[in-house]
Amino acid sequence: MNGETNPTDQQNVPQSEQPQQSQPPQRRGRGGRQFGQRRGGRRRPGQDDDKWKPLTNLGRLVEMGKIRSLEEIYFQSIPIKEYQIVDELIKRSEQYFNKKLTLKEECMKIKSVQKQTKAGQRTRFKAVVAVGDGDGHIGVGSKVAKEVQIAMKGAVIAAKLNLIPVRRGYWGGKIGAPHTLATKITGKCGSVRLRFIPAPRGTGIVGAPPTKKLLAFAGVEDAFSQSKGNTDTMENFVRAIYDALYKSYKYLTPDLWNMGRISENVFSKFSEDLKNYKTKPEDDNRYQQ
Repeated sequence: MNGETNPTDQQNVPQSEQPQQSQPPQRRGRGGRQFGQRRGGRRRPGQDDDKWKPLTNLGRLVEMGKIRSLEEIYFQSIPIKEYQIVDELIKRSEQYFNKKLTLKEECMKIKSVQKQTKAGQRTRFKAVVAVGDGDGHIGVGSKVAKEVQIAMKGAVIAAKLNLIPVRRGYWGGKIGAPHTLATKITGKCGSVRLRFIPAPRGTGIVGAPPTKKLLAFAGVEDAFSQSKGNTDTMENFVRAIYDALYKSYKYLTPDLWNMGRISENVFSKFSEDLKNYKTKPEDDNRYQQ
């Protein structure tokens, strides 16, 4: 027909033989996403990622206000699996007991550790951190990481999870607040052996700088100390102090003989509250009163 093509003839041509229009290539980033796109979609307004969402029943009871002090946890020997539990109880101490406490941190040692591999040596950093509130609680933790900041952050979290109670007492008459240790105690780690002896009020802490720092974190004002072994190894020295303070509640003295009351377990006592706890993020309170 004079060189003209019928539009119906193009429809009968197979799709594979039809000319395809070239499209400009799409720039794509990592993971199949285009450049500029964020992973996980858009965030909802008012969404706070820093808000603590407890994952254990102990954390949920702390959030609901059913557990108000660390002593309630230690009395029933419940392990602390979330470091936010310690932060929350320390922060609420003024609200519950009119006693403002602050969890202080101190980096005791940072050293580099190496591992021999086929490609050479791999160097990482190890941090040893001590924490304490100055009111009978102290913790020591360590962490190894490629960077110093990451190691210190992990060591602080480990120290909070290792927080222990320290028993304090008197030398002589029981006048005023407890100022020294209740008994003679000994701790050890590696070759380091450390002994603490109660001291009269006003003596201060007689010992090396790490000993003074950790006993001040524990709230002990007066004590004599004696150490032997390779105390230049800072981590072993710090852990020997921690081991000695850990044993302060292991001695059953006569004044504790009549304090063995048996109380109901907190998980069974507040079982209904845990059952009604809401874990959905859209719920503001996340539990029912």
